[in-house]
Amino acid sequence: MDRVIVVGGGLAGVRAVEALRKNGYEGSLALLSAERHRPYDRPPLSKAVLAGDSDDTTVDADWDALRCDLLLGERATALRLDEPGSGGTVASTAGDLPFDGLVIATGAAPITLPGDGHQHVLRTIDEARDLRGRLVPGARIVIVGAGWIGAEVATTAAGKGCAVTVVEAADTPLANALGPEIGARTAPWYAEAGVELRTGVKVAAVEHGGLALAGGGRVDADEIVVGIGVRPVLGWLDGSGLLLERGVVTDASFRASTADGAPRPDVVAVGDCAAWWSGRYGRRLLVEHWDTALNAPEVAAKALLGGDAVYDAAPYFWSEQFGRMVQYAGSHAASERLLYRGDPSEPKWAAVWLTGDRLDAILTVDRPRDLVQARRVIAAGTPVDPAAIADPDVPVRQAVRP
Repeated sequence: MDRVIVVGGGLAGVRAVEALRKNGYEGSLALLSAERHRPYDRPPLSKAVLAGDSDDTTVDADWDALRCDLLLGERATALRLDEPGSGGTVASTAGDLPFDGLVIATGAAPITLPGDGHQHVLRTIDEARDLRGRLVPGARIVIVGAGWIGAEVATTAAGKGCAVTVVEAADTPLANALGPEIGARTAPWYAEAGVELRTGVKVAAVEHGGLALAGGGRVDADEIVVGIGVRPVLGWLDGSGLLLERGVVTDASFRASTADGAPRPDVVAVGDCAAWWSGRYGRRLLVEHWDTALNAPEVAAKALLGGDAVYDAAPYFWSEQFGRMVQYAGSHAASERLLYRGDPSEPKWAAVWLTGDRLDAILTVDRPRDLVQARRVIAAGTPVDPAAIADPDVPVRQAVRP
């Protein structure tokens, strides 16, 4: 392998570059990024950057030592594949880029609402800096979506003295991510922070100066922030022949395949755009979190270079909102039951999802020790005593069955 192209300038892209060199790749290497900035971390955008505590989250990478050409401000427009194992060409605004190894790391783009009014999204550092300048005391900030991003933006905006309203289509915050029962436990946090939360409200359009609501009604606003999810950036792959289902479909090593099932050992996908097979959970996962973007590229790079590495880590995520550290590990989509560790009406509590005596996932609110211990239990797959793990006075590690 002599020519590798990494398409995507986020964390997954830069970690793929580093992993390729670390694992002995000596050929030419280029990173193509639609953004003009060098790769940077995104989690601080809705936290430290928006609050004004940081203005630069650039990933610390020695590009000279990596011997990687940075093609910044350039977009991939199409992918033309040769025979399996023979590479192909990335068509881009920088010209045609032939390769014999390809890393797809184009991430995801925010979903926006219809309407001709201005709506802020929070995906790039330029967007975070722009919104930060508008969060001034007394400004009417309306946020659509009471998910992770919506809660974090609401936290910062309220702290800056804005009049904040959050509009959510579901009946509770975080209903899609955690389910309505857990979501309902977080609803009081908004009122405590002086944020108006309006659930069960659907938006028809973003208009100048406010939102038009489905069924009539309007919410006036000086600034509107939309945080209703993201979609993988896959448009440039249309017609490429790769198998695409919500993301780039890959095996457990992040190797892509064509729509007819033919493997493509010369193409891997990582980060928010990869729908990878998890043996742990027996299904494909599309994980849009920093931890996966950080760690998965090591496996993808080894696979691209002919190795046998497999990725099967339990997903992990954290959020800082309304003065709380909220952490989640695992996947509860197919779990049988939900138990609480501690009273959710108290400041510190946790919830665990089980299938039989297997710990599938955990959510913690200001209980970091529970999270750390639970991640180890989930990774090991060791059975737990349901009664013990539901007792907040029993350390998670001691709930493991002998």
